[in-house]
Amino acid sequence: MSISKEDLAEFALRLGDDSLIHAQRLCEWTSHAPMLEEDIAIANTGLDYLGRARYFLQYAGNLLNKNEDALAFLRDASEFRNLLMVELPRGDFAVCMVRQYLLDEFESAYFDALQYSTDSQIAAIAAKTVKEVAYHLRRSREWMRRFGLGTDESRQRAQAALDDLWGYVAEFFITDELEAGLVDAGVAVERSSLEGAWRHRIGELLSETGLSQPNDTWKVTGGREGIHTEHLGHMLGEMQFLQRAYPGLEW
Repeated sequence: MSISKEDLAEFALRLGDDSLIHAQRLCEWTSHAPMLEEDIAIANTGLDYLGRARYFLQYAGNLLNKNEDALAFLRDASEFRNLLMVELPRGDFAVCMVRQYLLDEFESAYFDALQYSTDSQIAAIAAKTVKEVAYHLRRSREWMRRFGLGTDESRQRAQAALDDLWGYVAEFFITDELEAGLVDAGVAVERSSLEGAWRHRIGELLSETGLSQPNDTWKVTGGREGIHTEHLGHMLGEMQFLQRAYPGLEW
């Protein structure tokens, strides 16, 4: 089955935007983590995401005849295609690690499957990503245990973060028309097929730690269509300032 260059570029752009925006949120923790070791760990995780973003944006840029800097720094908020969860405010340390855990459990399964994509470039990026996600997941699982089995305050903060973030996980598992065509071509992964196992893994860890899985009473989607929260615009105002103030600047 043939696929268009535009659809493939859009797919790479989505994955690149997820990584770029999450990297920016993680880097906001620099010098603000609760301990030096975590300051370094969060920064390193952010750099992993930034590296992944570069690979995907470079690929999308090659397909669209644009460079990665233009895609990262010269698009407006409505042109970004990232998941909404990654653009939400930094929050406290519990929000940081609960969000990371929810993402890690999904990304572990997603990129493990994506490394068998029929597109060699996508497959190569996914194969590299799998190794990084394995470390991220091991660390975030440990923090979930420390939150849930720690003090009353740590458990309450982790539960509050779960409750606030849970409505955004639905977007992980949406396969729209564009991605459905790429799934048929063997390029992409059917996201909904990963949800059952993801929920099982989440449920096991929450049961182990005494945390409660929130009810699916609300959900928010729209990031793939360019419908974002107000938080993305504020983030881009900082992230894109230099490139927009000094067009064409090279470091």
